[in-house]
Amino acid sequence: MKNDIRIAVIGGTGKAGSYLLKELIKRNYRIRALARTPEKLRDISAEIEIIPGNIQDYNTVHSLISGCDAVISTLGQSKGEELVFSIAAGNIIKAMNLLQVKRYVVVTGITLDIPGDKKGLRTKIRTEMMKMLFGSILKDKQNEYKILSESNLEWTIVRVPFIELTETVSRIETCHTDCKGNKISAADLASFIADQISDRRYNNMAPFIWSAPA
Repeated sequence: MKNDIRIAVIGGTGKAGSYLLKELIKRNYRIRALARTPEKLRDISAEIEIIPGNIQDYNTVHSLISGCDAVISTLGQSKGEELVFSIAAGNIIKAMNLLQVKRYVVVTGITLDIPGDKKGLRTKIRTEMMKMLFGSILKDKQNEYKILSESNLEWTIVRVPFIELTETVSRIETCHTDCKGNKISAADLASFIADQISDRRYNNMAPFIWSAPA
């Protein structure tokens, strides 16, 4: 039997996003997903309600979120395209406020800096390397955090290391100040994100998570 809760998903056509959609389907949530290429979502499940369009278009975002109870984003930056994270955050927050939807969960990397962080040497090195390679994207990610942190939403930012595209399930470890693991399986990430729909332990927080070593 389908859950009465409807989830708006952004980034579901990405590699990690497909695992999330499968997890939400397994938990019987109703799903409405944004897609520039709807065929990719139809390959995952015919049960997904698809909203064709682009996250940068506010009217499309409003249509996506209307009637939903929570929003989840695993949105990534497409190579060679306009920076998307700040624009997406503005559109999502505007629509959620207008539609009185509160719960928002978004995935980002370990490079995001949050007040109170105590990143260890390994995390600092990874962060600096990524800043050298993808400086403008990471600045946009930081701006996304600023926009979200100043909102009145019940948000959680999930900070992850390398995502391993595997169904392997293990114990998930978390920390508020540093990432102490090297990777997380896509299945573990999907499970953690799905838990946050009803779990409020990480409201207005940005935990690091990773899969415990076998």
